[in-house]
Amino acid sequence: MNLPTWITVSRLLAVPFILYGLLTPTPEVRWVVLGVFLVAAGTDWLDGYLARRLNQVTELGKFLDPLVDKFLVLAPLLSLIELGQVPAWGVFLVLARELAIAGWRVNPSLRGSSEISGANLWGKLKTVSQIGAIALLIAPLPDAWRLPSLIAFWISVALTLGSGAIYLLPQRAAGE
Repeated sequence: MNLPTWITVSRLLAVPFILYGLLTPTPEVRWVVLGVFLVAAGTDWLDGYLARRLNQVTELGKFLDPLVDKFLVLAPLLSLIELGQVPAWGVFLVLARELAIAGWRVNPSLRGSSEISGANLWGKLKTVSQIGAIALLIAPLPDAWRLPSLIAFWISVALTLGSGAIYLLPQRAAGE
């Protein structure tokens, strides 16, 4: 494994700390969890940058990066359901899209190609919106931030579904 792939794996190691920290929702712990989450999310940019810069883009990296991103996004969202901060059906929509795209990306017979494709612009915007929404939801902000945090969550859900449709529909039309 090369350096960018190790950085991707390190992002996965943050997930248990985030989940554990969300079980103790004191303001101090929530700020620490937010920091861990944002550092882990920042490694998503770093591993991609290094992979391209060092010419170390690999099929393993293209497979692991979006998978680890899904863990980093879905784990805190599931905890936020338990804490009553987001509705389960909204998180289900995110989970359904992520599973559908993940299955499509790794199944060559569905794509018509054996190469794993990277994320498109809409997928990247989706990830950024999810990270922003989750950060707002994790942060121990005053009650006045509850509505803006939920709006950010729903915007991320809409971008998640929209990016999934954009990802699949052109492929489906090309295969018909």
